[in-house]
Amino acid sequence: MNSVIVANVFRFFGLALLQGLVFQNVGAGWESFPYLHVIVYPIFILLLPLRTPRALIILLGFTIGFTVDIFYDSLGVHASAAVFTAFVRSVVLQFMEPRGGYNVNYSPTAARMGMGWFLRYSAILMFIHLFFYFSVEAFTFVYIVDILLKTIVSFILSMLFIIIYQVLFNPLD
Repeated sequence: MNSVIVANVFRFFGLALLQGLVFQNVGAGWESFPYLHVIVYPIFILLLPLRTPRALIILLGFTIGFTVDIFYDSLGVHASAAVFTAFVRSVVLQFMEPRGGYNVNYSPTAARMGMGWFLRYSAILMFIHLFFYFSVEAFTFVYIVDILLKTIVSFILSMLFIIIYQVLFNPLD
């Protein structure tokens, strides 16, 4: 089996379990500050190889989102946000394409593309993911202030963990 596939399978299960067993409980005990959420599973979508077909990315986004929904006992909220992130990923990659183009054999990691590029790329997609997620969770823009507060606080915490993930694991697939 191809090492890229094996790495992504381990990444899928590792991030889904980390999200469902560890980060789900981060905000517990902070009822007075309900804006604290750490969401890291979208990094699976962000780090898929560039040559991966868009339909497969969307299917994998749904799969990881649905897996996280099982842990959170939510009805498709994570799945819908992950599918939206997977759908928008190619647009963001096209927008951020370097002059020489991408080497489609690589994944868009900090090691391959540079930390500055990766931070912009992951920040755009994570903000989109989080805003969509909290909007679907609230299901109305009456709570736009709460949606924005949850998005901003969660964005900062999630990006911190994504940077730590990139530094620790430094995936080179």
